[in-house]
Amino acid sequence: MSKLSKKDFITIHDLSAAEVAEIFDLAAELKKKQQQGEKHEYLWAKSLAMIFEKPSTRTRVSFEIGMWQLGGLAVNLDQEAIGLGVRETVGDVAKTLSRYADAILIRTFEHAKVLELAQQASVPIINALSDLLHPCQALADFFTVREKKGSLKGLKFAYIGDGNNVCHSLMFAAAKVGMNLTIAAPKGYEPKEEIVELAFADGKKAGIEIDILNDPVSAVKDADVIYTDVWASMGQEKESKKRKKIFAKFQVNQQLVDLAKKDVMVMHCLPAHRGEEITAEVIDGPNSVVFDQAENRLHVQKAILTLLLGGV
Repeated sequence: MSKLSKKDFITIHDLSAAEVAEIFDLAAELKKKQQQGEKHEYLWAKSLAMIFEKPSTRTRVSFEIGMWQLGGLAVNLDQEAIGLGVRETVGDVAKTLSRYADAILIRTFEHAKVLELAQQASVPIINALSDLLHPCQALADFFTVREKKGSLKGLKFAYIGDGNNVCHSLMFAAAKVGMNLTIAAPKGYEPKEEIVELAFADGKKAGIEIDILNDPVSAVKDADVIYTDVWASMGQEKESKKRKKIFAKFQVNQQLVDLAKKDVMVMHCLPAHRGEEITAEVIDGPNSVVFDQAENRLHVQKAILTLLLGGV
């Protein structure tokens, strides 16, 4: 049985390199089984309670369909239905759902809610996104790079844009997979210092480099991967106009892509604001693997579910 069995999945920082590799290997196996039409109902009659305080397309669909493909059931609970922390305390919800479901997933704003849920629940908690971290996304991203490039060791990954939750999780994941990471963000929009300190320490142990710059041109030089995300995340809509001006020089366009390696992969976690952080020419171009990485959310999350719930 995996060491991940019955554990919470909150941050990649808590995972070992071996555990990340285990997730990737199982994801590849599950993807192959699905493509070949082979049943893989490792979680027969298992259940997943999904709490969504933020809107969701990829996360909800991939987890819901993934759980069904594994032979289990996913139940969706939106904020209107559950009123987490308003209608009912986080602790009461955690304890109640633990009596019904084999695992609880949460997609929320405050990271503190994820931590409190994990503290109060008696079943595994899956962080499907908080304002601080997005671990499922980052693992699917690096799995996609491994799938396309064959290996991750020593490659250069360039993240261009806001030092947000996706950026934070990519920083943690880079150290676990042995990939160098360069971040280019406008001044004042770099990743949080608390994450930087932890990620730098992880990187030092792993023998990889994590650099934080304010220049996208320097960041993409010799890059094997260019990655971007929206300039204003959910909850930051009021800052949108201001951010468009500040981030204008950080757009991933063809001119920027041409400065990287010829076979550079272009990634975006979606949803994308075409014409802002990335141009339509690039996201629909030959270097883009955006929809491959979106698909791989399904396979990687199925691997996470299977390992947490002791399916293999």
